[in-house]
Formats: sequence, structure tokens, C-alpha cells
Amino acid sequence: MDIRYSCNQRDFKRYTTEETRREFLIETLFTPDEVQAVYSHVDRMVALGVMPVKEKVPIDKGIDIMKNFGTDYFLERRECGLFNVGGAGRVRVDGTEYALGYKDCLYITRGAREVVFASDSAKEPAKFYIVSAPAHCSYETRLIRIADAAKKPLGALETSNKRVINQFIHPSVLKTCQLSMGMTVLEPGSVWNTMPAHTHERRMEIYFYFEVPENNVVFHMMGEGQETRHIVMRNEQAVISPSWSIHAGAGTSNYTFIWAMGGENQTFDDMDTIPTTELR
Repeated sequence: MDIRYSCNQRDFKRYTTEETRREFLIETLFTPDEVQAVYSHVDRMVALGVMPVKEKVPIDKGIDIMKNFGTDYFLERRECGLFNVGGAGRVRVDGTEYALGYKDCLYITRGAREVVFASDSAKEPAKFYIVSAPAHCSYETRLIRIADAAKKPLGALETSNKRVINQFIHPSVLKTCQLSMGMTVLEPGSVWNTMPAHTHERRMEIYFYFEVPENNVVFHMMGEGQETRHIVMRNEQAVISPSWSIHAGAGTSNYTFIWAMGGENQTFDDMDTIPTTELR
């Protein structure tokens, strides 16, 4: 497990491009039959990628649970949400199997002991992108298909940001301890995912970019609103966004991204907007 310690906004101003990428960018999430995991000390969030090909892969494969979490199993004191961004696959949670198609989501509550991933076809393996947050209470493990997500159309082609926000793990859909997750789909001709930019002091966020066409990139904007930086991102990469940082992006094509939030509250509109003309 890759451990990332928290950086503050004052030191961040002196970071080089290499240091910025090493601190916040998650470059590789999917390796055949392995678990790729990054533990961020920003709100103790964990981002994982699992791509089962020839094996059934448990969520804790290769992770020293006692050393990293001080618990007997991964979700003893955690909840998690996951999306399938690959071929058809299955997730077994304490003996119950859930079939996930492309862009389907599964919320797994605190206390689930067994979580195992499998693909229906080795030629078109599933790709499970997972985010986990600490949890102090348990709710109900639930499958949410893309068709059942709460949909919020936003933006316009004239401003290059026509998109649909799909809310999956969200108070309007189901109860969780603190985790919120959703998927934003940009329409052809639109490239900006969030403008005006904003921060939310009470929550952190992780972005996972996918459906980025070959030979295209996304410029992910971060930093304080008055002193911004960027990270050039490619398909199926994620980026950690602390509460003091803006998190917006523009691609050289349209794309899709999954957002995950954890922190003090689950109020989606609790944000401090920065007028676009005041960004530096």
C-alpha cells in the first residue's frame, strides 16, 4: 500500500511538477489480479483498483491490514463504494454476489468481512475502482445501477461544460456514514468539469478520470484559488484533492470522471465558490 501524508497549502506553493505529481496523482490503478491501493492521510481515505483476470481477488490482497489499519479485516471500521469501469464482473460480499455492468456502483457498509472480485471474461476483465472512508456506523450494502442514479443535468455547450452529474452514493439515494460518490459525464464538445471553481473546507475529494480518448489528456487544476497549479492526467488515473484546494479540470476531449468525498458532512452544495475572474 502506498501511503501519502498530508501536504499543507503553504508548502505546496514551492512544489515542483514532479513533487506535485508524486504527492497527489495516482498513476496506476489496474494491474491484472492484483490490488493497487493508496492510503491518503487527508481524511484517511483509501483509493483502490482491482482488475481480476484469471483469479478471484480479495479486497485485502497484498495489504497488511493490521499494520495499515490496526483492525482484523479491511472494512471492520470502514465503508467503501466501488464502480465497475471495465467488462462485466461480480463482487461477493459475505456470501452474497452482486453482478455489475459498466458504470454500475456498489456501496458496501462497515462490517463486511469478505469482499471478493471476479470478472465474467478474462478477455474483457472488469475494472473495479474503489474508495473507502472511515465509518463509525453501519447501514445497508446496496447495488446502484447507472439507470437508478439521481441525475442532475448542468452546464451548456456555449460554455463548454454541458454534463450530467449522476449521484450514486448520496443522501438522496441511500444512507452512508460519511462517504459520497458519483459520476459526471461530459457531452461531446464539452471539456470543463467544474466551473466556477470551488473549495469545500469541510470535505476532501478524490477524482478518477476515465473515458479519456487515446492521445488525449485532462488538465486537472488544483491549489488555492489565488495560486493555482495543474497536473496533466491520462486515462484511468486519480488525483487527491485536499479541502484547501480547488478541483477542476479541462480535457482535450470530453471524458467522464468519478468523484468521491469524505469529511464533516454530506451536503453536496456546501462549497466556497471562487469567481472565475478571481482565479490566479
